[in-house]
Amino acid sequence: MEKSPKIYMSPAGIGRGRRQRDLPIGTPHPVDIHVGSRVRLRRTMLNMSQEKLGDAVGLTFQQIQKYERGANRIGSSRLYQFSQILDVPVSFFFQDMPAEVQKNAPKGATKGMSDHEQSALEQDPMSRQETLELVRAYYRIQDPKVRRRLFDLLRSMANLPDDDQTQS
Repeated sequence: MEKSPKIYMSPAGIGRGRRQRDLPIGTPHPVDIHVGSRVRLRRTMLNMSQEKLGDAVGLTFQQIQKYERGANRIGSSRLYQFSQILDVPVSFFFQDMPAEVQKNAPKGATKGMSDHEQSALEQDPMSRQETLELVRAYYRIQDPKVRRRLFDLLRSMANLPDDDQTQS
């Protein structure tokens, strides 16, 4: 008589995409919300529609909306696809993680696997929503002379050398 193979069941709440215990059912995980917002940020920086991004990965724009809201979790292969299409490293989607999300991480999770203290990575100011809004506002200024005066004002406020000095 042949024995049937034993089937092992995981205890409830372990594995198979279960959410953390402290989140109500149906509530997106804060990391999923953050990653989705970073997809939206980069897509809008490139002036790309949800439909165009969806076409590039074989999804509907409604599925892209769900990813961007954090309602659907983005798998690693899909995140890699997004990084290729949006021309950013995968790590971009995890940058600028809010402090409240980081404080809820398991103890030691923010240190990584290193035995030694690691220096923090510098954040790319070009990937911030504030930068995007500033650049868009700058290019909405119709008069090139006004735009140039604003540019010169900002450079002087940041204590940067004049353009004439840097080009010589």
